[in-house]
Amino acid sequence: MKQDWQLETPKDRCAATNKQLAEGEEFYSVLFEDETAEGGFRRVDFCLEAWKGVPEGSFCSFKTHVPIREKRRRLLVDNDVLVNFFLRLAEETEPLRIQFRFVLALILMRKKILRYDGCGEQDGVEVWQMTLMSDRTQHSVVNPRLTEEQIEGVSGHLGAILHGDAGKWTDSGVEQDSSLVPDGGA
Repeated sequence: MKQDWQLETPKDRCAATNKQLAEGEEFYSVLFEDETAEGGFRRVDFCLEAWKGVPEGSFCSFKTHVPIREKRRRLLVDNDVLVNFFLRLAEETEPLRIQFRFVLALILMRKKILRYDGCGEQDGVEVWQMTLMSDRTQHSVVNPRLTEEQIEGVSGHLGAILHGDAGKWTDSGVEQDSSLVPDGGA
């Protein structure tokens, strides 16, 4: 018989000393039965220095640690630079740069900077009609029908460029080329 237990999340503070628990720090959690608490248990956390053993009347105790939050890499470019990069790639005909612009358009859509208006066909290729929200200009974006593998590759290269690891797209990998850097390599 499987039961799901709903427990309070750690408070990141020691109940005895009020000390802030740091990321990765080990501590003890004690559960007390309490019908007024979420899931029927009240959680009390103790830093290692304040731990005196299992308190009387507790349901159970366990040693755990404060999770380490994944650090997000900070982008070296702001939204205006992304838009300028998107606009600069508008006339590109090289397949990898078309793919790059498409993925960049998806990012700008997610940020609500570009709006998808619909799609059509041009010379046998699906083309998305999009509006740049800041100035209401219309833009056409070729949908290169990327495979999952291509999306991963393009996203990886885009991430590297936007985080400062500038490179040129080639079928075989990344080579140095300041023309793909959002600020023009300056």
